[in-house]
Amino acid sequence: MSQVKLSICIPTYNRAAFLEKALAYFVDLYQFSYKYEIIISDNASTDDTRDVAECFIAKGLPIRYLRQAENYGSGANVVSAFSRATGEYVLYLADDDILINDGLREAIRYLDLNPEVTACYAPWYTHDEVEERDDPPFYIVDKDTKFKKRASEEVFDFLCERHVFPEIGIYRASALRSAWVPRNFAYWAFAYLAHFLEQGAVAFLRKPFYRQVTRSKIARDRPQAGHADVLTAWDSYRGGLEYFLYSGAKRGAVRLTPDRRAYLDAQVRDFTMLRMTVALRMWIAKKDYIRAYELYTRLMLGGFEHHPELQRSKGVLPLMVALQTVMWHTNAVAEIDRLVLHGVEDHGAIEELLRDLGLRSHIAVVPGTTELTPDEIARTAVFVTADSDRKHYLRKGHLPNLVVSESDILNHVLL
Repeated sequence: MSQVKLSICIPTYNRAAFLEKALAYFVDLYQFSYKYEIIISDNASTDDTRDVAECFIAKGLPIRYLRQAENYGSGANVVSAFSRATGEYVLYLADDDILINDGLREAIRYLDLNPEVTACYAPWYTHDEVEERDDPPFYIVDKDTKFKKRASEEVFDFLCERHVFPEIGIYRASALRSAWVPRNFAYWAFAYLAHFLEQGAVAFLRKPFYRQVTRSKIARDRPQAGHADVLTAWDSYRGGLEYFLYSGAKRGAVRLTPDRRAYLDAQVRDFTMLRMTVALRMWIAKKDYIRAYELYTRLMLGGFEHHPELQRSKGVLPLMVALQTVMWHTNAVAEIDRLVLHGVEDHGAIEELLRDLGLRSHIAVVPGTTELTPDEIARTAVFVTADSDRKHYLRKGHLPNLVVSESDILNHVLL
């Protein structure tokens, strides 16, 4: 057995400032009573990443720094770090996140006491580093819970009942070789859980050992892969759960009678739909109302009409979908430098909303009373609130498909 108890794997790319802070925690905050190592896999960074790693190596941290020949993508870089690990247990650590001493200590102790467990998972905190505040854990586990090998149906029910995402975990290194494989349409966390469960027991622990930093003091609005997944990955969540169930069924651990199949399908659908309600809320927060409306239609068809997120969105979607459509259409047409708003009561407020949604700065927003030359008409889009006003602009020489009415848009926003 390796003398290294825990391999902490940090894939990184062009984030030297974040990496420096992450490594400083090993000096100032973290406490390890066992031998550990830090594996840094650098995806061919062009910044000072290597210098940061070498600085902390000089301070005595047990770092092994590896550099890719070129940027092979985040997935390959994670595998690079995991494949180099020599510890008995392996843990992924994002270069901007934080470990929790007592939770990590208990998780390692749990694995030591339960050698049949191939992976142990725990909920995690989302952490606002600017305000130094933890939000509630991503999901709740009432007590440490262990599932025996191939207990696929029990694990599936546990995932769906508690809306568990098995993302933050510590893996027994011996189980990784067959589990850490690329997945595209099936969300990796559910797919890998299926592989771990085939090799032994898995556990879900009560106490978090990980903080996912949502707002960083270094860069508050930095892009986050996990955040992007929440916005777009709901169908891969479904794919991951289906992959998990298929794996269990092929190994005889999941029953697929007609009644059971219908139950499993309904559970997968509801899990996916709940993730879509979160995405709906986040798209509205990002002021992308067209995407939010597309999600709204799917959720309504799926029977989620009474969900609070859909009820809240009804009041905001019609107007904002219309304005975003006008903005998008105006921006999309070549050589347009003017937008006429006809029949709009509060011209200033609507212009402000259009700008906020992304109307390009070179496009002037003018009221319907503005007199335009033939040359200006050729470079103008028009939005009218009443269909009857279209004829007025057509008589003046505006192109038919550059005069859009409110009903042209809202006839297709069905709430």
